[in-house]
Formats: sequence, C-alpha cells, structure tokens
Amino acid sequence: MADKDSGGCEFSAGCFIGGLVGGLLGAVAALLIAPQAGEDTRALLREKGIELKERAEDASFDARRKAEDAAAQARLRAEDAAAQASDRASMVRESAKLTLDEKVSQVKDAIDTGKQAADRKKDEMMHNLDAEKGSKPMPGKEG
Repeated sequence: MADKDSGGCEFSAGCFIGGLVGGLLGAVAALLIAPQAGEDTRALLREKGIELKERAEDASFDARRKAEDAAAQARLRAEDAAAQASDRASMVRESAKLTLDEKVSQVKDAIDTGKQAADRKKDEMMHNLDAEKGSKPMPGKEG
C-alpha cells in the first residue's frame, strides 16, 4: 500500500520544473535519435531551450505574483485583526470607565447618606440633651 506522501506529486514549482526538464530531456533524446541534419537538430534544440526558458520565466512570474497576492492578503487580514483588537480594547476601556464611574457615584451616595444619618443622630442627641437639661435642676442653683 503506497503512502500518501511518497506517491505522486502535487502541483508545485518543483514538480512543474521537473516536468519541464523531463520534457526537454525527452525532446533532446528524440532529436538525437531521429535522423536529421546537425544544423536542423541544433536549431530545434535552440528553439526548445528558448521555449523552456520562457516557460520557466512564466512559471517564476506566476509564482512571484501569487506570493505577492498572498502577502497582500495576509497584510490586509493582519490590519483588520489589529483594527478589531483595537476596537475591542476601546470598548473594554469604555465599559470599565463607565463601571468605575458608577461605583464611584455609588460610594459618594453612600458617604452622603452616612453623613446625613450622622447629622440627624447628632441633632437628635443634642435635642435629647437639651431636653434633659431643661427638666433637671442644675447643681448648685437650687432655689
């Protein structure tokens, strides 16, 4: 049973170049075996060499263009991700600020309520003290 990784090759630059080189070698072998004049063989080899060079340049250009496109897309995705992260951080900061402001307001309200309760209790105690002074004779002033 053949392993997936060891059998056949998926399309890649190396596979493409291997195919081109194999095709060129096959063409050269066919030309050398076929009965032709030396000048015709050299011209045909020159043409095949030029054709192979053009195919290799085209493959290189396509690979470079695809790599540049992939890099541009990766850059855009990274920028989008950074913008989303920044937006989320901003929302978290705003939420935290609102929560903090709310808690500070609650503490201030509690302090104000405590002060009012203390003032009321103080006033009540002072009133009770004044009432007690008015109902009892003061020592040393018996009349």
